[in-house]
Amino acid sequence: MTDISSRSTVLTLAMPPSCIRVVDLETAGNGRSDVCEIGWQDVVLGADGQWFVSADRGAIFVNPGHPITPETMAIHHIQEEQVAGAPFWSEAAPRILRPDHPLAALAAHRAAFEQRYCTPRLTGGTPWICTWKCALRVWPELPRFSNQMLRYLRKPKGLEHEIGLPAHRAMPDAYVTAHHLRDLLNAASLDQLLAWSSEPGLLPRVPAGPYRGKSWDRLSTEALAAFLDDRDVDLRFSARMELERRGGSSRPAEGEPDQGSLL
Repeated sequence: MTDISSRSTVLTLAMPPSCIRVVDLETAGNGRSDVCEIGWQDVVLGADGQWFVSADRGAIFVNPGHPITPETMAIHHIQEEQVAGAPFWSEAAPRILRPDHPLAALAAHRAAFEQRYCTPRLTGGTPWICTWKCALRVWPELPRFSNQMLRYLRKPKGLEHEIGLPAHRAMPDAYVTAHHLRDLLNAASLDQLLAWSSEPGLLPRVPAGPYRGKSWDRLSTEALAAFLDDRDVDLRFSARMELERRGGSSRPAEGEPDQGSLL
């Protein structure tokens, strides 16, 4: 199989007016400092005011500092001999996360995972966009929100199928995410995406349990109140937003009637 890092073309753009770098990480498993590949794809604001996926993309291997587990090799197929001579994370990360051209933000799908490794010390404090959280807001009618499901549910314009393969490799995954980000940015402002990304995910429907598949407006206030103590921060947040929409109380009085649609 062709090595992604060797076939990736990396071009330097001349100081774009606004650029967001999508990043994706593959890991070795069982540890904190265990990144074994980082991929990136830039999304740039054009002169016409529309965002587009640029030609600036690539991937590099990273020495994770310990063996790659068989379980993770079975997902991304990166082998230990491929990363043995690669730079360690502390050396590899800054050149990708703080490129020569300025970044308005970094982005990732379910960005909390990437943020575990791409700390403010490495990013210089660049803000983050989570395309998963933003997709929940912009496309709430969709049934699933994983990176690859969005790819095939939405079929983003201009996404070249082969560049987005193989899945579960850093550059192809970043490339796919970048097309979602481009469309999100062209549907909502950068500031709005940053604001949504700073909050928990606003789930359009209950994902599991006896209310699975129901939109929050179909639940009684008592059922919503029960979610306020759930361990899942996204469930708590989604229930609270619906309760606040019904009148501003996150702990409603018993017998309060159901209201209209949340989204």
